[in-house]
Amino acid sequence: MRLTRRDIMAIMGTGAVAATGLGGLSRPARAAGKITVLNWQGYGTDEVWALEIFKQKTGIEVVSDYFSSEAEMLTKLRTNPGVYDVVLVNCARTQQAVSEGLLDPIDLSTLPNAAGLSPQLKDNPFITVDGKPYGVAWVWGMNALAYREGGAAPESYMALADPAYAGKVGLYDDAVTAIGVAALMTGQDMNDPKDLEAIKTQLKALKQNVKTIWSSEDQWNKAFSAGEFDLSIYWSGASVRSKRNFSLPVVFDVPKEGAIGWFDTLAIPATAENKAEAAQFIDYMIDPDFYFEWATKIGAPASANEAAMQKLPADDLSRQVHDPKFLASMTLMAPMEDAKRETFNNLWQEVKAFYAS
Repeated sequence: MRLTRRDIMAIMGTGAVAATGLGGLSRPARAAGKITVLNWQGYGTDEVWALEIFKQKTGIEVVSDYFSSEAEMLTKLRTNPGVYDVVLVNCARTQQAVSEGLLDPIDLSTLPNAAGLSPQLKDNPFITVDGKPYGVAWVWGMNALAYREGGAAPESYMALADPAYAGKVGLYDDAVTAIGVAALMTGQDMNDPKDLEAIKTQLKALKQNVKTIWSSEDQWNKAFSAGEFDLSIYWSGASVRSKRNFSLPVVFDVPKEGAIGWFDTLAIPATAENKAEAAQFIDYMIDPDFYFEWATKIGAPASANEAAMQKLPADDLSRQVHDPKFLASMTLMAPMEDAKRETFNNLWQEVKAFYAS
């Protein structure tokens, strides 16, 4: 979120997919109980086939509840103590949740599959407090450039301002992303830009090039298919689905300034009543076998578990797009105070009004 993943969810959906290889179907149930998971709808933790396998392996039933924004997620945790056992938290929101006493620290040594987690994500300071992790890194992705096959690979975000793309640029309708991109274009820290006037000027300078401001993956696919734009800000995982599922001639590209990165965690609320069972479920969610089925049958962001990514075929598009080198070069969306978020939103609304004038 972040960047929110609402539109990714709509593409992934839930459904009965015949899973293979998620070992242990013949194992007897080891535990019994029920847990409630709070997440975006259709975002991995509510895949029917996966929950059936998890229940057969552990005896634990998983009930899903959903939020439609990260603000709503926090509100549900605040107002429903004891209801949720696992919650999806974006790395940019973890510190806020911890400061409000909403999350418990997690002992990663109790999760066998945590051994494969990328160190850049597992130990990231955005999700640790006093050396303790308050979430398990689960999946990650990037916002960068996507261009139409046959065109030259853009070397910089400055390509968005190239007259060659007049009327052929698509921008993502998200204030944090738009300002982050403009900050990179003007040589500033995307998480803490000091010269917002320069950012505003840079964004307004794109007016002649901007054709589409998109807000959903479905909208992006339809506009790109119709030839509305040839260069756009886009999501890494979405680019894989656009190409694989809809045969769109899109190439994802990380320019020299680097990608805007994000990752999501699975966390345990401080008031959870089934913490041992919650830990079992989180370990299952980072299992390479689960990820292989989710990624190849449904479509998923990149796994934070390096072993899971290595399990994908070498020619798998998602594995190619989510090259591990980008974990080191991308700039993660940092935690942000509400006041700064509002300032960014107001600036972006002004820019969009200028585009429309």
